[in-house]
Amino acid sequence: QVQLVESGGGLVQAGGSLRLTCAASGSTFSINHMGWYRQAPGKRRELVASISSTGSTNYADSVKGRFTISEDNAKNTVYLQMNSLKPEDTAVYYCNAVVVAGLLQHAYWGQGTQVTVSS
Repeated sequence: QVQLVESGGGLVQAGGSLRLTCAASGSTFSINHMGWYRQAPGKRRELVASISSTGSTNYADSVKGRFTISEDNAKNTVYLQMNSLKPEDTAVYYCNAVVVAGLLQHAYWGQGTQVTVSS
């Protein structure tokens, strides 16, 4: 079992910055990769950024050059630094961790943190 707790969301003006934090606990040694997703009202949940256990990163086109995902393995924590925020970044942001065991994989989710960007 893996537990994820997000923090760092809030209200910010367009052009501003926020840093989201996701603290993982439990069987963190089994995590293969982690990521951040977001879901805006009336829209599907979408991948924002991910980072593998080797440090390889992946970003949605809409956030490339503005958002940076990073991790502190010693603290079992993943961060999402969000710069140059736009109103369209407004959403609930969820931390995700994927555990892979052979051919099976299981995804864990945090409770979500609201990010609101005002114009």
